[in-house]
Amino acid sequence: MSKTDGIARQVAAPLSRLSALCDTGFALAVHIRFTRPSLLYRTYASDWIARYSEKGYMLSDPVVRHGLTNTGTVVWADLMADDPAGVIADAVAHGLHNGWNYATGPANSRTLCGFTKSGVAFSQDQMDQARALVDQIHALTDGIEHFGDAEMDALRALDPLSGP
Repeated sequence: MSKTDGIARQVAAPLSRLSALCDTGFALAVHIRFTRPSLLYRTYASDWIARYSEKGYMLSDPVVRHGLTNTGTVVWADLMADDPAGVIADAVAHGLHNGWNYATGPANSRTLCGFTKSGVAFSQDQMDQARALVDQIHALTDGIEHFGDAEMDALRALDPLSGP
């Protein structure tokens, strides 16, 4: 197994586990530098991804803003007062319930993930698992700015929904 295959395989497993925890999807931005993620994985429904892009929500999303300026966990409902564009309400209208966010890493290489699921809210155990999976991906991709083209292509090609 080459180093390229090894990194992609190691990242595929926690991505798949995140998908299992988040039946209505997640968005994981890995090692954000200058507001641009080195890797981006999204499993939300395509209609929400399209709407988010069309509306330019990233520029006003309180979840993104919170994750870029803070580490740790926040429940989306706690950010509603700081959401004049109605991003969170629109997400809920598109079936993204029980939303929460986790951010880790230094400001110049932050990784953040938004999680959603149907049914009951995430349990503390599920939240702990999700944070550990994001921490694992963040650590596995440390030094990503030095990865070669083949490594980056392998990582970009991962499909969180297909499993390792």
